[in-house]
Amino acid sequence: MKTAQDPRHLRRIKTFKSLFARNFTPQDHFNDLSKKIEKHQEEIDEIIKKSATEWPLDQITKIDIAILRLAVYELLYKKDTPTKVIIDEAIEIAKKYGSDNSGSFINGALAAALKLTNRDNEI
Repeated sequence: MKTAQDPRHLRRIKTFKSLFARNFTPQDHFNDLSKKIEKHQEEIDEIIKKSATEWPLDQITKIDIAILRLAVYELLYKKDTPTKVIIDEAIEIAKKYGSDNSGSFINGALAAALKLTNRDNEI
């Protein structure tokens, strides 16, 4: 019997979402952004380490680290995107896909990251 947390069901939902998204955004966009984040991951991770000093990277959940990497990349390289939008989006994604504490954790880490990315004067 299928449950909401059945791994096969979750995998199908994830695949469905990915296939559905392709109808609206070219796949190259996703791959391009992922590659850019991967290219700068060392720099991004250094900022995350300095922003979440209580948590070594290997102790941050995979969901939270993915959200932080995306947001920090945007803070560093997407100067045309308003800082408030980057942070609000990251928090909303964390609340939806992360743990009960993810939203506040992401908020705190990104507040510290603002200074390290020289975007703290934009809020």
